[in-house]
Amino acid sequence: MKKNIIGVIIVTMILTFFVTRYFILPPFDEDQDGHGTNEQQDEHGQNEESNEHDETGLIISISPEELKEFDIVIAKAGPGSIEIHQDLTGEIVIDPDRLAHIGPRFPGIVKEVHKQLGDHVNKGEILAIIESNESLTSYEVRSLIEGTIIETHLTQGEMVTESDHSFTIADLSEIWVNLSAYQKDLAYIKVGQTTEINFGQNLPPATGTISFISPILDEHTRTATARVILKNPDGLIRPGLFVTGKVIIENFSVDVSIPKTALQTIDDQPSVFIQTGEGFKPNPVHLGKTNNYNVEIISGLIPGQKYISQGGFTLKAQLAKGSFDGGH
Repeated sequence: MKKNIIGVIIVTMILTFFVTRYFILPPFDEDQDGHGTNEQQDEHGQNEESNEHDETGLIISISPEELKEFDIVIAKAGPGSIEIHQDLTGEIVIDPDRLAHIGPRFPGIVKEVHKQLGDHVNKGEILAIIESNESLTSYEVRSLIEGTIIETHLTQGEMVTESDHSFTIADLSEIWVNLSAYQKDLAYIKVGQTTEINFGQNLPPATGTISFISPILDEHTRTATARVILKNPDGLIRPGLFVTGKVIIENFSVDVSIPKTALQTIDDQPSVFIQTGEGFKPNPVHLGKTNNYNVEIISGLIPGQKYISQGGFTLKAQLAKGSFDGGH
């Protein structure tokens, strides 16, 4: 009887073990138990790494039509020059050595006036005829230089004396540009520096060199005069015009120079969109010398590499939502 009870207990325990092992607990596999978790972790890690790569190496695809639509310009990186300049303001004035004040030699009455304001005259040309009060004979008033009449103070029948300035004539074929240099500018401004003179929208810029810097400051404006002499064969540069002078302080040759319009700030770093086989991707760059228009690239962009020189802000806006129409 006891043997039968013990046998039943043993059988029950065996059945309980197998039922628990195969129907309740998961199947036991050493390979899966030893490596399954690691494989899942590896796969998860790869996904995270892939996602991180997508975020930092995002490539934006753009069609030729989209380039044109968004006014995006592609350029090739190459050498250039970085000009460091100082901007000065000034005005156009007449060279006093090219100016003549002409008046009567003797007191008398104006009989004839041959030339008027704005007329161009040659040296020795008759300007007026005056009858002398002393001799009662007429004499001619002639131009002393070739130039343009910029002032007249003479009318027919008028009584004039030898102290009168009846005509002012200026030779405007060459003019002065007087630029105002403040104390902070004088450390950089030197005679011989190339200077670009800008007149505004109506005239193209002209280039000259600084020929003179006044040794003292004007007591009212506290500025020194930096003078540039310009040729004016057509007379289009008129005295009295206000101008801006861009004085070239230094000029550096660099291996890679790009316009500042190509720079975009991404993740708090200056970046440039460079062209790849699949599209464009932002690449951080290290900046060097710079001016108002161009900047030197020390690293991050090499000569010959194509990049977005204009319109990069459009690509930057796509980084938050992917490229145009489902790019990478």
